[in-house]
Amino acid sequence: MVALEKDAMLSLAEKTVKAALQKGAAEAEVFVYDGKATSVGIERGQITKSDRIIDRGIGVRVQLNKAIGFAYTNIVDNQTAVENTILNALGAARASKPDPDWKGLPERRPYPAALEKTFDKKIFDLRSEDLVDVASRLLDASTEADKRVFPIEGGAGAAYGANVIVNSNGISAFDQGTVVECSLAAIAKEGNTVTPVCFEFSAERNYKINPEWVGKEAARLAVSALKTKRIETKTYKLIFTQFALQELLYYTLINAVKADNVQRNQSAFKDKLGTKVGSDTLTIYDDGLLVGGLRTGIFDGEGSPRQKTTVMEKGVLRSFLYDNYTAKKEGKESTGNASRAGYLSTPSVETTNFHILPGDKTPYEMLSEVDDGLIVYYLQGAHSSNPVSGEFSVVATPAWRIKKGKIEHATRGVMLAGNIFELLKNVSAAADNERKMGQLVAPWLMVENVRVIGK
Repeated sequence: MVALEKDAMLSLAEKTVKAALQKGAAEAEVFVYDGKATSVGIERGQITKSDRIIDRGIGVRVQLNKAIGFAYTNIVDNQTAVENTILNALGAARASKPDPDWKGLPERRPYPAALEKTFDKKIFDLRSEDLVDVASRLLDASTEADKRVFPIEGGAGAAYGANVIVNSNGISAFDQGTVVECSLAAIAKEGNTVTPVCFEFSAERNYKINPEWVGKEAARLAVSALKTKRIETKTYKLIFTQFALQELLYYTLINAVKADNVQRNQSAFKDKLGTKVGSDTLTIYDDGLLVGGLRTGIFDGEGSPRQKTTVMEKGVLRSFLYDNYTAKKEGKESTGNASRAGYLSTPSVETTNFHILPGDKTPYEMLSEVDDGLIVYYLQGAHSSNPVSGEFSVVATPAWRIKKGKIEHATRGVMLAGNIFELLKNVSAAADNERKMGQLVAPWLMVENVRVIGK
Protein backbone atom coordinates (compact mmCIF):
# COMPACT_ATOMS: atom_id res chain seq x y z
CA MET A 1 0.00 0.00 0.00
CA VAL A 2 2.73 2.46 0.95
CA ALA A 3 4.71 1.80 -2.27
CA LEU A 4 1.63 2.45 -4.46
CA GLU A 5 0.89 5.56 -2.46
CA LYS A 6 4.46 6.72 -2.96
CA ASP A 7 4.33 6.16 -6.71
CA ALA A 8 0.97 7.89 -7.02
CA MET A 9 2.16 10.93 -5.03
CA LEU A 10 5.37 11.24 -7.05
CA SER A 11 3.48 10.90 -10.33
CA LEU A 12 0.97 13.58 -9.31
CA ALA A 13 3.77 15.99 -8.31
CA GLU A 14 5.82 15.39 -11.45
CA LYS A 15 2.81 15.93 -13.75
CA THR A 16 1.88 19.11 -11.88
CA VAL A 17 5.39 20.57 -12.18
CA LYS A 18 5.39 19.79 -15.91
CA ALA A 19 1.97 21.41 -16.34
CA ALA A 20 3.04 24.55 -14.44
CA LEU A 21 6.05 24.98 -16.72
CA GLN A 22 3.87 24.48 -19.80
CA LYS A 23 1.49 27.18 -18.55
CA GLY A 24 4.32 29.72 -18.27
CA ALA A 25 6.12 29.27 -14.94
CA ALA A 26 9.87 29.86 -15.06
CA GLU A 27 10.26 27.53 -12.07
CA ALA A 28 7.80 25.29 -10.28
CA GLU A 29 7.70 23.32 -7.03
CA VAL A 30 4.97 20.94 -5.91
CA PHE A 31 4.47 19.65 -2.37
CA VAL A 32 2.07 16.73 -1.89
CA TYR A 33 0.90 15.54 1.53
CA ASP A 34 -1.13 12.48 2.49
CA GLY A 35 -1.78 11.75 6.13
CA LYS A 36 -4.13 10.66 8.87
CA ALA A 37 -4.47 11.44 12.56
CA THR A 38 -6.50 9.72 15.26
CA SER A 39 -6.98 11.17 18.73
CA VAL A 40 -8.89 10.52 21.95
CA GLY A 41 -9.58 13.43 24.28
CA ILE A 42 -9.82 13.69 28.06
CA GLU A 43 -11.87 16.45 29.69
CA ARG A 44 -12.59 16.79 33.40
CA GLY A 45 -11.43 13.30 34.21
CA GLN A 46 -13.45 11.58 31.49
CA ILE A 47 -12.68 10.26 28.01
CA THR A 48 -15.02 12.46 26.02
CA LYS A 49 -14.31 12.31 22.31
CA SER A 50 -12.52 10.53 19.52
CA ASP A 51 -11.48 12.20 16.27
CA ARG A 52 -10.10 10.80 13.05
CA ILE A 53 -8.82 13.15 10.36
CA ILE A 54 -7.68 12.15 6.89
CA ASP A 55 -5.98 14.98 5.05
CA ARG A 56 -4.35 15.20 1.66
CA GLY A 57 -3.48 18.13 -0.50
CA ILE A 58 -1.13 19.72 -2.95
CA GLY A 59 0.69 23.04 -2.74
CA VAL A 60 2.10 24.70 -5.88
CA ARG A 61 4.81 27.38 -5.78
CA VAL A 62 5.87 29.06 -9.02
CA GLN A 63 8.35 31.74 -10.03
CA LEU A 64 7.64 34.17 -12.85
CA ASN A 65 10.05 37.07 -13.52
CA LYS A 66 11.44 36.67 -9.97
CA ALA A 67 7.96 37.04 -8.49
CA ILE A 68 6.60 34.17 -6.40
CA GLY A 69 3.08 32.80 -6.43
CA PHE A 70 1.56 30.07 -4.30
CA ALA A 71 -1.75 28.22 -4.19
CA TYR A 72 -3.05 24.97 -2.77
CA THR A 73 -5.99 22.58 -2.88
CA ASN A 74 -7.14 19.55 -0.93
CA ILE A 75 -8.82 18.08 -4.02
CA VAL A 76 -6.01 16.01 -5.48
CA ASP A 77 -7.97 13.45 -7.49
CA ASN A 78 -9.56 16.01 -9.81
CA GLN A 79 -7.45 17.23 -12.71
CA THR A 80 -9.47 20.43 -13.09
CA ALA A 81 -8.89 21.36 -9.40
CA VAL A 82 -5.15 20.78 -9.79
CA GLU A 83 -5.02 22.86 -12.99
CA ASN A 84 -6.94 25.67 -11.28
CA THR A 85 -4.39 25.59 -8.45
CA ILE A 86 -1.58 26.03 -10.98
CA LEU A 87 -3.42 28.97 -12.58
CA ASN A 88 -4.05 30.53 -9.15
CA ALA A 89 -0.35 30.27 -8.30
CA LEU A 90 0.59 31.88 -11.62
CA GLY A 91 -1.98 34.60 -11.03
CA ALA A 92 -0.52 35.30 -7.60
CA ALA A 93 2.96 35.55 -9.14
CA ARG A 94 1.78 38.02 -11.78
CA ALA A 95 0.19 40.13 -9.05
CA SER A 96 3.33 40.12 -6.89
CA LYS A 97 6.38 42.33 -7.04
CA PRO A 98 9.64 40.78 -8.32
CA ASP A 99 12.09 39.84 -5.57
CA PRO A 100 15.63 40.87 -6.56
CA ASP A 101 17.04 38.46 -3.95
CA TRP A 102 15.38 35.41 -5.51
CA LYS A 103 18.11 33.11 -6.85
CA GLY A 104 16.12 30.04 -7.74
CA LEU A 105 14.55 26.96 -6.18
CA PRO A 106 16.94 24.46 -4.58
CA GLU A 107 18.88 22.00 -6.72
CA ARG A 108 19.02 18.31 -5.99
CA ARG A 109 21.69 17.23 -3.51
CA PRO A 110 22.35 13.74 -2.12
CA TYR A 111 19.95 12.66 0.61
CA PRO A 112 20.95 10.82 3.79
CA ALA A 113 20.57 7.05 3.99
CA ALA A 114 17.35 5.56 5.32
CA LEU A 115 16.50 7.01 8.73
CA GLU A 116 16.02 4.99 11.89
CA LYS A 117 12.96 5.07 14.13
CA THR A 118 10.83 7.55 12.21
CA PHE A 119 8.16 5.14 10.93
CA ASP A 120 6.44 2.41 12.92
CA LYS A 121 3.71 0.27 11.36
CA LYS A 122 2.26 -0.34 14.84
CA ILE A 123 1.42 3.36 15.02
CA PHE A 124 0.14 3.37 11.44
CA ASP A 125 -2.29 0.57 12.35
CA LEU A 126 -3.52 2.02 15.67
CA ARG A 127 -7.30 2.32 16.01
CA SER A 128 -9.43 4.59 18.19
CA GLU A 129 -10.06 1.76 20.66
CA ASP A 130 -6.28 1.32 21.08
CA LEU A 131 -5.96 4.99 21.99
CA VAL A 132 -8.93 4.75 24.36
CA ASP A 133 -6.96 2.06 26.19
CA VAL A 134 -3.91 4.36 26.36
CA ALA A 135 -6.03 7.24 27.70
CA SER A 136 -7.68 4.94 30.27
CA ARG A 137 -4.30 3.77 31.58
CA LEU A 138 -3.22 7.41 31.78
CA LEU A 139 -6.29 8.42 33.80
CA ASP A 140 -6.14 5.42 36.11
CA ALA A 141 -2.48 5.99 36.89
CA SER A 142 -3.10 9.63 37.85
CA THR A 143 -6.14 9.07 40.06
CA GLU A 144 -4.72 5.96 41.73
CA ALA A 145 -1.54 7.85 42.59
CA ASP A 146 -3.41 10.24 44.90
CA LYS A 147 -7.12 10.87 45.54
CA ARG A 148 -6.50 14.61 45.68
CA VAL A 149 -5.59 14.65 41.97
CA PHE A 150 -8.14 15.80 39.40
CA PRO A 151 -7.27 15.36 35.70
CA ILE A 152 -8.32 18.46 33.72
CA GLU A 153 -7.53 17.59 30.13
CA GLY A 154 -5.27 15.48 27.98
CA GLY A 155 -5.54 12.49 25.72
CA ALA A 156 -3.74 10.21 23.31
CA GLY A 157 -3.07 10.52 19.61
CA ALA A 158 -1.37 8.85 16.68
CA ALA A 159 -0.51 10.30 13.28
CA TYR A 160 0.98 9.25 9.98
CA GLY A 161 2.18 11.57 7.24
CA ALA A 162 3.78 11.12 3.84
CA ASN A 163 5.40 14.00 1.95
CA VAL A 164 6.53 14.36 -1.65
CA ILE A 165 8.47 17.30 -3.10
CA VAL A 166 9.21 17.69 -6.80
CA ASN A 167 10.61 20.80 -8.44
CA SER A 168 11.83 21.92 -11.86
CA ASN A 169 15.49 21.81 -10.73
CA GLY A 170 15.54 18.02 -10.46
CA ILE A 171 14.35 17.42 -6.90
CA SER A 172 12.02 14.42 -6.57
CA ALA A 173 11.73 12.92 -3.09
CA PHE A 174 9.42 10.95 -0.80
CA ASP A 175 9.41 10.56 2.99
CA GLN A 176 6.99 9.18 5.56
CA GLY A 177 6.77 9.11 9.32
CA THR A 178 4.65 8.35 12.36
CA VAL A 179 4.24 9.83 15.82
CA VAL A 180 2.31 8.73 18.91
CA GLU A 181 1.73 10.76 22.04
CA CYS A 182 -0.18 10.97 25.28
CA SER A 183 -0.54 13.85 27.71
CA LEU A 184 -2.26 14.88 30.91
CA ALA A 185 -2.85 18.19 32.68
CA ALA A 186 -3.93 17.85 36.30
CA ILE A 187 -4.58 19.85 39.42
CA ALA A 188 -4.70 18.80 43.05
CA LYS A 189 -7.33 19.89 45.58
CA GLU A 190 -7.09 19.86 49.36
CA GLY A 191 -9.61 21.82 51.41
CA ASN A 192 -9.84 25.25 49.82
CA THR A 193 -6.45 24.92 48.16
CA VAL A 194 -6.29 24.29 44.42
CA THR A 195 -2.95 24.01 42.66
CA PRO A 196 -1.94 25.48 39.33
CA VAL A 197 -2.19 23.08 36.40
CA CYS A 198 0.70 20.61 36.16
CA PHE A 199 1.38 18.92 32.85
CA GLU A 200 3.25 15.88 31.60
CA PHE A 201 3.44 14.04 28.29
CA SER A 202 5.25 11.43 26.21
CA ALA A 203 5.74 11.55 22.43
CA GLU A 204 7.68 9.16 20.21
CA ARG A 205 8.15 8.27 16.55
CA ASN A 206 7.84 4.56 17.37
CA TYR A 207 5.39 2.87 19.71
CA LYS A 208 7.07 3.12 23.09
CA ILE A 209 5.15 5.72 25.07
CA ASN A 210 4.50 5.17 28.77
CA PRO A 211 1.01 6.44 29.76
CA GLU A 212 1.33 5.12 33.32
CA TRP A 213 4.43 7.23 33.91
CA VAL A 214 2.76 10.31 32.41
CA GLY A 215 -0.27 9.91 34.67
CA LYS A 216 1.77 9.31 37.82
CA GLU A 217 4.18 12.17 37.10
CA ALA A 218 1.41 14.69 36.40
CA ALA A 219 -0.20 13.60 39.68
CA ARG A 220 3.07 13.80 41.62
CA LEU A 221 3.76 17.32 40.42
CA ALA A 222 0.22 18.48 41.21
CA VAL A 223 0.27 17.07 44.74
CA SER A 224 3.71 18.53 45.42
CA ALA A 225 2.35 21.96 44.45
CA LEU A 226 -0.31 21.93 47.20
CA LYS A 227 1.79 23.45 49.95
CA THR A 228 3.31 26.75 48.93
CA LYS A 229 5.41 29.34 50.71
CA ARG A 230 6.51 32.79 49.70
CA ILE A 231 10.11 33.50 48.86
CA GLU A 232 12.07 36.71 49.03
CA THR A 233 13.13 38.70 45.99
CA LYS A 234 16.80 38.15 45.15
CA THR A 235 19.07 36.29 42.73
CA TYR A 236 18.94 32.50 42.96
CA LYS A 237 20.56 29.48 41.41
CA LEU A 238 17.93 27.92 39.16
CA ILE A 239 17.41 24.54 37.55
CA PHE A 240 15.35 24.81 34.36
CA THR A 241 13.53 21.65 33.28
CA GLN A 242 12.81 20.94 29.62
CA PHE A 243 9.29 22.44 29.78
CA ALA A 244 10.65 25.76 31.00
CA LEU A 245 13.55 25.72 28.52
CA GLN A 246 11.21 25.07 25.62
CA GLU A 247 9.11 28.11 26.49
CA LEU A 248 12.02 30.41 27.20
CA LEU A 249 14.30 29.47 24.30
CA TYR A 250 11.73 29.30 21.52
CA TYR A 251 11.01 33.02 21.63
CA THR A 252 14.60 34.13 22.19
CA LEU A 253 17.64 31.95 21.40
CA ILE A 254 15.96 29.90 18.66
CA ASN A 255 14.75 33.02 16.87
CA ALA A 256 18.22 34.55 17.16
CA VAL A 257 19.89 31.75 15.15
CA LYS A 258 17.43 31.79 12.24
CA ALA A 259 19.13 33.33 9.22
CA ASP A 260 16.09 35.34 8.13
CA ASN A 261 16.06 37.18 11.48
CA VAL A 262 19.82 37.77 11.23
CA GLN A 263 19.46 39.19 7.70
CA ARG A 264 16.64 41.50 8.85
CA ASN A 265 18.77 42.80 11.75
CA GLN A 266 16.33 41.16 14.17
CA SER A 267 18.95 39.01 15.94
CA ALA A 268 21.36 39.88 18.73
CA PHE A 269 23.77 37.38 17.15
CA LYS A 270 24.32 39.34 13.94
CA ASP A 271 28.09 39.58 13.27
CA LYS A 272 28.79 37.27 16.24
CA LEU A 273 29.80 34.04 14.45
CA GLY A 274 32.98 32.68 16.01
CA THR A 275 32.51 34.64 19.24
CA LYS A 276 31.65 33.44 22.73
CA VAL A 277 27.94 33.85 23.39
CA GLY A 278 27.35 31.16 26.04
CA SER A 279 29.11 29.19 28.75
CA ASP A 280 31.50 26.31 28.09
CA THR A 281 28.68 23.98 29.21
CA LEU A 282 26.61 24.74 26.10
CA THR A 283 27.06 22.77 22.91
CA ILE A 284 24.00 22.88 20.66
CA TYR A 285 23.24 21.15 17.36
CA ASP A 286 20.27 21.50 15.09
CA ASP A 287 20.01 17.85 14.11
CA GLY A 288 17.49 17.02 11.41
CA LEU A 289 18.83 13.44 11.37
CA LEU A 290 18.56 12.70 15.11
CA VAL A 291 17.55 9.08 15.65
CA GLY A 292 13.90 9.09 16.71
CA GLY A 293 13.73 12.90 16.70
CA LEU A 294 10.23 14.35 16.54
CA ARG A 295 11.35 16.68 13.68
CA THR A 296 13.68 14.20 11.94
CA GLY A 297 13.28 13.67 8.21
CA ILE A 298 15.14 12.95 4.99
CA PHE A 299 14.50 16.39 3.52
CA ASP A 300 13.13 19.74 4.61
CA GLY A 301 10.09 21.69 3.44
CA GLU A 302 11.54 22.45 0.02
CA GLY A 303 13.51 19.29 -0.70
CA SER A 304 16.95 20.19 0.66
CA PRO A 305 18.57 17.35 2.62
CA ARG A 306 18.27 17.46 6.39
CA GLN A 307 21.60 17.62 8.21
CA LYS A 308 23.28 18.07 11.58
CA THR A 309 24.43 21.68 12.04
CA THR A 310 26.65 22.88 14.88
CA VAL A 311 24.95 26.00 16.25
CA MET A 312 27.07 26.50 19.37
CA GLU A 313 30.24 24.71 20.48
CA LYS A 314 31.27 25.15 24.11
CA GLY A 315 29.60 28.54 24.09
CA VAL A 316 31.02 29.70 20.74
CA LEU A 317 28.48 30.58 18.03
CA ARG A 318 29.28 28.47 14.96
CA SER A 319 26.38 28.71 12.50
CA PHE A 320 22.98 30.12 11.71
CA LEU A 321 20.13 28.05 10.28
CA TYR A 322 19.17 28.52 6.62
CA ASP A 323 16.51 27.61 4.13
CA ASN A 324 17.26 27.83 0.41
CA TYR A 325 16.27 31.50 0.04
CA THR A 326 18.30 32.86 2.98
CA ALA A 327 21.28 30.64 2.09
CA LYS A 328 21.44 31.82 -1.54
CA LYS A 329 21.31 35.45 -0.38
CA GLU A 330 24.71 34.80 1.23
CA GLY A 331 26.07 32.42 -1.41
CA LYS A 332 25.72 29.44 0.93
CA GLU A 333 23.94 26.09 0.91
CA SER A 334 20.75 25.50 2.88
CA THR A 335 21.20 23.78 6.22
CA GLY A 336 17.93 21.92 5.61
CA ASN A 337 15.85 24.17 7.85
CA ALA A 338 12.92 25.04 5.61
CA SER A 339 9.64 24.27 7.33
CA ARG A 340 6.07 24.47 6.12
CA ALA A 341 2.57 23.79 7.40
CA GLY A 342 2.15 20.86 5.02
CA TYR A 343 0.67 21.79 1.66
CA LEU A 344 -0.97 24.91 3.15
CA SER A 345 2.03 27.25 3.15
CA THR A 346 5.31 28.26 1.58
CA PRO A 347 8.55 27.40 3.42
CA SER A 348 10.11 29.46 6.21
CA VAL A 349 13.18 28.98 8.42
CA GLU A 350 12.60 26.76 11.46
CA THR A 351 14.64 24.49 13.70
CA THR A 352 14.42 20.71 13.47
CA ASN A 353 15.65 18.95 16.63
CA PHE A 354 17.38 21.74 18.58
CA HIS A 355 19.69 19.55 20.62
CA ILE A 356 21.41 20.87 23.75
CA LEU A 357 23.98 18.21 24.64
CA PRO A 358 23.56 16.62 28.09
CA GLY A 359 26.19 16.58 30.80
CA ASP A 360 27.15 13.79 33.19
CA LYS A 361 25.31 14.83 36.36
CA THR A 362 22.22 12.90 37.42
CA PRO A 363 19.21 15.03 38.40
CA TYR A 364 19.82 14.10 42.03
CA GLU A 365 23.46 15.20 41.83
CA MET A 366 22.39 18.49 40.28
CA LEU A 367 19.81 19.10 43.01
CA SER A 368 22.37 18.26 45.69
CA GLU A 369 24.59 21.10 44.46
CA VAL A 370 21.92 23.75 45.06
CA ASP A 371 22.10 25.26 48.53
CA ASP A 372 19.38 27.85 47.94
CA GLY A 373 17.49 27.99 44.67
CA LEU A 374 14.52 26.93 42.58
CA ILE A 375 13.62 24.21 40.12
CA VAL A 376 11.38 25.64 37.42
CA TYR A 377 9.00 23.40 35.48
CA TYR A 378 6.54 25.74 33.82
CA LEU A 379 6.62 29.33 32.58
CA GLN A 380 3.89 31.72 31.56
CA GLY A 381 4.38 34.81 29.41
CA ALA A 382 7.50 33.71 27.53
CA HIS A 383 5.83 34.73 24.25
CA SER A 384 6.19 38.37 25.35
CA SER A 385 10.00 38.10 25.54
CA ASN A 386 11.88 40.51 23.30
CA PRO A 387 13.53 38.31 20.63
CA VAL A 388 15.98 41.03 19.60
CA SER A 389 17.22 42.28 22.96
CA GLY A 390 16.63 38.97 24.76
CA GLU A 391 14.84 40.63 27.69
CA PHE A 392 12.28 38.42 29.41
CA SER A 393 9.90 38.66 32.33
CA VAL A 394 7.98 35.45 32.98
CA VAL A 395 5.89 33.83 35.69
CA ALA A 396 7.07 30.50 37.10
CA THR A 397 3.94 28.69 38.20
CA PRO A 398 4.56 26.56 40.00
CA ALA A 399 8.25 26.37 40.83
CA TRP A 400 9.78 24.51 43.75
CA ARG A 401 12.22 25.83 46.36
CA ILE A 402 15.45 23.91 46.85
CA LYS A 403 17.33 24.23 50.14
CA LYS A 404 20.49 22.34 50.98
CA GLY A 405 20.09 20.00 48.02
CA LYS A 406 16.47 19.01 48.63
CA ILE A 407 13.15 20.20 47.23
CA GLU A 408 11.34 21.77 50.21
CA HIS A 409 8.11 23.34 48.99
CA ALA A 410 6.32 24.86 46.03
CA THR A 411 6.14 28.56 45.28
CA ARG A 412 3.37 30.27 43.38
CA GLY A 413 3.40 33.21 41.01
CA VAL A 414 7.06 34.14 41.35
CA MET A 415 8.53 36.06 38.44
CA LEU A 416 11.84 35.56 36.69
CA ALA A 417 13.41 38.53 34.94
CA GLY A 418 16.57 38.89 32.95
CA ASN A 419 18.20 38.63 29.57
CA ILE A 420 18.44 35.31 27.74
CA PHE A 421 21.85 36.15 26.29
CA GLU A 422 23.25 36.82 29.77
CA LEU A 423 21.52 33.69 31.07
CA LEU A 424 23.31 31.57 28.44
CA LYS A 425 26.65 32.75 29.81
CA ASN A 426 25.61 31.73 33.33
CA VAL A 427 24.73 28.10 32.56
CA SER A 428 26.94 26.17 34.99
CA ALA A 429 25.89 22.54 34.49
CA ALA A 430 23.81 20.20 32.34
CA ALA A 431 22.20 17.02 33.65
CA ASP A 432 22.20 13.64 31.90
CA ASN A 433 18.39 13.44 31.56
CA GLU A 434 17.72 14.78 28.06
CA ARG A 435 14.17 14.59 26.68
CA LYS A 436 12.46 15.31 23.37
CA MET A 437 10.16 18.27 23.85
CA GLY A 438 8.73 19.20 20.46
CA GLN A 439 11.59 20.76 18.55
CA LEU A 440 13.79 20.95 21.67
CA VAL A 441 15.95 18.04 22.82
CA ALA A 442 17.60 18.99 26.10
CA PRO A 443 18.53 18.04 29.67
CA TRP A 444 17.94 20.08 32.80
CA LEU A 445 20.21 23.13 32.90
CA MET A 446 21.57 24.84 36.00
CA VAL A 447 21.88 28.62 35.77
CA GLU A 448 23.57 30.97 38.23
CA ASN A 449 22.36 34.38 39.42
CA VAL A 450 18.84 34.61 37.99
CA ARG A 451 16.71 37.47 39.26
CA VAL A 452 13.62 36.10 41.05
CA ILE A 453 10.81 38.38 42.22
CA GLY A 454 8.97 36.80 45.12
CA LYS A 455 5.26 37.16 45.86
